[in-house]
Amino acid sequence: MSHRSHLTGTGPRPAASYGSSLKRRAEVVGTGFTVLDRVYQDGHFSDESLGGSCGNVLVSLAMLHRAVAPVLCLGLDLAGERLMTEFCEAGAIVEHIHRRPELRSPILAEKLDTASGVHLFSFTCPETDTDLPRYEPIGEPELEEALPLLLTCSVFYTDRLSESILKAMRAARAGGAVVFFEPSEIGNSDLFERALELSTILKYSSDRLDDELDGMAVDCIKIVTHGSSGLEVRDGSLKIWCSAVDTSEVLDTCGSGDMVSVGIIDWLLNEDLSNGALNGSQLVTGVVAGQRLAAANCAYVGARGLFKHRDASYVRSLLHAG
Repeated sequence: MSHRSHLTGTGPRPAASYGSSLKRRAEVVGTGFTVLDRVYQDGHFSDESLGGSCGNVLVSLAMLHRAVAPVLCLGLDLAGERLMTEFCEAGAIVEHIHRRPELRSPILAEKLDTASGVHLFSFTCPETDTDLPRYEPIGEPELEEALPLLLTCSVFYTDRLSESILKAMRAARAGGAVVFFEPSEIGNSDLFERALELSTILKYSSDRLDDELDGMAVDCIKIVTHGSSGLEVRDGSLKIWCSAVDTSEVLDTCGSGDMVSVGIIDWLLNEDLSNGALNGSQLVTGVVAGQRLAAANCAYVGARGLFKHRDASYVRSLLHAG
């Protein structure tokens, strides 16, 4: 079965047909890993939707009625159409999503075993055994076009690095934004160390990066996740442990970390950070709010199952339940 058979819609439309929101100020600007996540539940195709950490975080915030502007490169194809449509339906500012005919929009296969809650990801199609298209970062043209947004946003989010993304971080930081960096690996160490200098918040998995960060200068608030046991907020010598929030049912843990990031960013947007002051102790309130979202999301299949089955008012009630 061809992967195209899963996609809906009659074909790509130009971005202008989605309606104009150019005059809206973006609270959150983000760029990074955004893919069409194709879910295979217990060996069978079950669903597909926007995925990737950056995609999940941005679209979830948009569904919470935050002014969110993704800055992305996608293909002028059906997968790109699906991703664009999901951002539009969430209420995101989509004029900075650039679709190019020479690109193929990224697709990621997720294999989910509902009995154990374990999920595995692959860039190989399980039906055809062919390679799926990969993520492509923004370049200089996309960066230049987004500069007015970057200089006026409150939060900039990224989970990937390139020279252009590094420049976006620098522009956002110069404009006074909180720079939220959530890497999954170090990759290019030079880019990574320069990104650390620009970051306000660094969120990462202990299993993946704790050892690798030894010896690197990290002068920002760190959120270090430890899987199902909880996470740690580190700010200089300050260390605060936040145990995971209990949940009665675990169907799928995919997207749990992204929900924590959503809670943190939503909290940041409610705070007065105009004087630039932010410390780890303050941030704990947002962290715990995100942990409540993560726990609730585990009861549903998919990275944003909670949003698909409950409305935004219910999700927001979880954020403010503490």
